[in-house]
Amino acid sequence: MWTELKAPSLAEMEAMAHDVFERLPAEFRKLCEGVILRVDDFPTEEVLDEMECESEFDLLGLFQGVGLPQQSFGDVARLPNMVWLYRRPILDYWAEHDESLGHIVRHVLIHEIGHHFGLSDDDMAAIEAKAD
Repeated sequence: MWTELKAPSLAEMEAMAHDVFERLPAEFRKLCEGVILRVDDFPTEEVLDEMECESEFDLLGLFQGVGLPQQSFGDVARLPNMVWLYRRPILDYWAEHDESLGHIVRHVLIHEIGHHFGLSDDDMAAIEAKAD
């Protein structure tokens, strides 16, 4: 009975992440304008080194860019803000925990977007509660 089940592909997980994003509170999504959401299998070696990760499975997601609290009108043009979700570490976490894959993706997405806003863990927990 388990022979037909398979882990979602990169494209399927990216579609899931966008679907999860669309279910977040509207006021939260509106503030995310211009943030690019991407899914990759693993973080790059550069990211792993920068984050001082011991394994490529240590990082489920990452915000790259300049968070809203650090932005100013006088800033020079920069690369767009991005939220990365890492498929293989997320799938590994999913396999080891009693949570749905959608719940894990939502949690990681909210946490990483929260870095864009400079939110506290309590703020992020409140947003996640509204998204249920």
